[in-house]
Amino acid sequence: MSQAKDKSKSNIGEIISGLVLPAMFVMAWVLALTGSRAPLSAGVEAADINTIHWLLYFIGWVFLFSSVMHSLFAKKMAKSIGWVTNGFQYEIAAVSLGLGLACFYAIGAGIEACVAVALPVITFLFFAGLNHLYEIVRDKNYAPNNSLVLIYDFGMSISLFVLILPFIKI
Repeated sequence: MSQAKDKSKSNIGEIISGLVLPAMFVMAWVLALTGSRAPLSAGVEAADINTIHWLLYFIGWVFLFSSVMHSLFAKKMAKSIGWVTNGFQYEIAAVSLGLGLACFYAIGAGIEACVAVALPVITFLFFAGLNHLYEIVRDKNYAPNNSLVLIYDFGMSISLFVLILPFIKI
């Protein structure tokens, strides 16, 4: 097989993998809007709480997957983002594992737990998105897992922020 065909197949694979997170964001909203109850939910909840549950459910899975990818497949993951593997990537894996498990716990533990886990999730995703934007501008890093991930990073963080606002107690 020629190098051009190999590169073309690689680009298609990178684009497909780059679309996974935006697809998860869309699926979370579609399922929430259908009114179906999110897995792990303790009971029948108001629509806004159910939407929070769906977002946290998908965020939880993405963080668990991210933990595996940034640790066991660190070199491949870094390359797909346009990075070079380094120790920081393993820190991302560790925090992703903790946040993913916390998202699942919060769904069944009530709205206060959802708000508590949503705050670091929103912060992490929003600032990860800003970092990806910075890399696009500074380094012209248009790798699908650096650019398409913006839909997920900003979509999830902004959606979750708006949804938890009424439940924040200061």
